[in-house]
Amino acid sequence: MGAGESFTKIVVVTRKTMLEELVERHGTRGQARFLAENRGESFAEVEQAHEAYEQARQALRKALPAGIRCQWIERGFLPNFLFGPHDLVITLGPDGLVVNVAKYLATQPVLGINPDPERIDGVLVPFPIAGASAAIPAALAGSIPVRKITMARARLDDGQTIDAVNDLFIGVQSHTSARYRIEYRRNVENQSSSGVIVSTGAGSTGWYRSVMTAAAGVATAHLGKKAVGNLADRYAFDATARELRFSVREPFTSLSSAAGIVWGPITGSETLDLVSQMPTGGVIFSDGMEQDFVKFEAGMRARIGIADRALELLWPVG
Repeated sequence: MGAGESFTKIVVVTRKTMLEELVERHGTRGQARFLAENRGESFAEVEQAHEAYEQARQALRKALPAGIRCQWIERGFLPNFLFGPHDLVITLGPDGLVVNVAKYLATQPVLGINPDPERIDGVLVPFPIAGASAAIPAALAGSIPVRKITMARARLDDGQTIDAVNDLFIGVQSHTSARYRIEYRRNVENQSSSGVIVSTGAGSTGWYRSVMTAAAGVATAHLGKKAVGNLADRYAFDATARELRFSVREPFTSLSSAAGIVWGPITGSETLDLVSQMPTGGVIFSDGMEQDFVKFEAGMRARIGIADRALELLWPVG
């Protein structure tokens, strides 16, 4: 939204709790409890998390101000929902809910509310439900600062694009090897691997952290802690930085494949280019949503860099 423009609507995005999903799958709460306890799992924790979310949902309803139109939408309906240019978007859920919403937005700001601070980290949802009654009027008044969260974009040579808040995965749908040509900073090689991950700063605490942890663990086992140092702890980078980082998963060396380009930053306007050598099954998906992908098959080129849009996330001062 531009300077001086006001909000005309609040859109609240929610998600189903685990209890709701289990009841949908098994028919009744009693059946869901029976199956969980039969597997030795605690159903009480599922019920407690559901109750906490329900209490947060009711608290948020009370915190919404009068005089402005409000619309509630469950996460599953996002693909068919059209956000207006003057919407204030409120998410009530975990960090992943902000990620789910971001791909459907343009410049609409997001106010991420944490419904259950005891269970949710709150990396992208910094406002506790207890502070919603103060945060929402402040957001409507434009008095909460905006953090522009860097996003990644893969652009294919046929014009298709796919954006990510956390990470992009380039590989195959199955567990077979991905084959492609990789081009990075004037270096080129053919590779066979389990795929390539391109992470943003926001995603550096997720999949990218797992990659770094695994790499550090293998290196430590072979070289010792002194040689590797604190590599496992050097994963996070600023979510607002104009930077991405890519990692090649399990590269395999052979007469036809190399492993010289396995990690690196992507900054400014530079790109990581991949040319598919996969006759079938090649895909690119974002933010762990495997069902939402673009095909990446033999001969197609993907150019991966920083997206020209950002997630506008409202952020408390200090």
